[in-house]
Amino acid sequence: MRVDEFDFELPEERIALHPAEPRDAARLLVVGVDGKLEDRQVADLTKILRAGDVLVVNDTKVIPAELTGVRIRGDSQRKVSFNLHKRIDANRWLAFARPAKHLKLLDELELGHGRRKLAATVAGKGDAGEVTLQFELSGATLDEAIKANGAMPLPPYIGGKRDIEVRDEVDYQTVYATVEGAVAAPTAGLHFTEKLLQDLHLMGVTMERLTLHVGAGTFLPVKADDTAEHKMHAEWGEITQATSERIAAAKAKGGRVVAVGTTSLRLLESAARATGSLKSFSGETDIFITPGFDFRVVDVLMTNFHLPRSTLFMLVSAFAGLDTMRRAYDHAIETGYRFYSYGDASLLFRAA
Repeated sequence: MRVDEFDFELPEERIALHPAEPRDAARLLVVGVDGKLEDRQVADLTKILRAGDVLVVNDTKVIPAELTGVRIRGDSQRKVSFNLHKRIDANRWLAFARPAKHLKLLDELELGHGRRKLAATVAGKGDAGEVTLQFELSGATLDEAIKANGAMPLPPYIGGKRDIEVRDEVDYQTVYATVEGAVAAPTAGLHFTEKLLQDLHLMGVTMERLTLHVGAGTFLPVKADDTAEHKMHAEWGEITQATSERIAAAKAKGGRVVAVGTTSLRLLESAARATGSLKSFSGETDIFITPGFDFRVVDVLMTNFHLPRSTLFMLVSAFAGLDTMRRAYDHAIETGYRFYSYGDASLLFRAA
């Protein structure tokens, strides 16, 4: 399909710079199987979901992967910043650099703040501002140093409009985040509070966890003119055997599988792609979901509002129908829904 079929106009003022307070007070646009639109709130999930449904969440935890510092070349120094997005091995990370054009192979870097700064070298340069950073530290020692020197890696459409704030350390993390490794939040999950999860549990909705470490590649634009020419970024994920069996059992009993976020959906469908039924999964997935995709597991998708021409808008269009999602997004823009990571949410029922 042509990528421009997934384009739309989004006013700048629709981009949310802070989340709703409390989290579950965010608006929720419900898109029914028949395409009917209904304006609700996230807290209304207790009135929409039913006993036997299974809520599948991504328990990845965002690490403070935004590093700033200086490039050192002889007596010359220049300010630089990096967003780590994928670990290669014990002491090397792939990162997006700003400004990448001022970096060369073997440039020395001093990153972070405080007494113990991070020393690194530019060990490789790729496309779209991507570089390979080789750190002097490695393993768990490097992990701790990144935590001490890094900041929350806000998406560029937020970070470009305001500074990182202390509250982002909490706001940009789900309440059930456990497994460290993401450099971007699974943002649909940001809407849940402990109380909402408890209320859903009491009414008979079960919750299952999987892990997919979201990479900064999720923000990369689609540069191809046709979806067939786009190369999807890979992300590491895991679904345990016990989890897959419980989800499959709930579905077999008539419960709906409700994926919280596109990351949860992508991993569930990756785990079912080879055989058609949900299995355990551990490894990288680069699944690219566009209209015509055969969904095997997910019945309902909770997700935020996505960028024009993005792989995520393509995914929701595959799930609920392109015409339906165009109409839903037109409604969301006209009625003041807030977009992107800190914005409002939608609840999509899979099109027949």
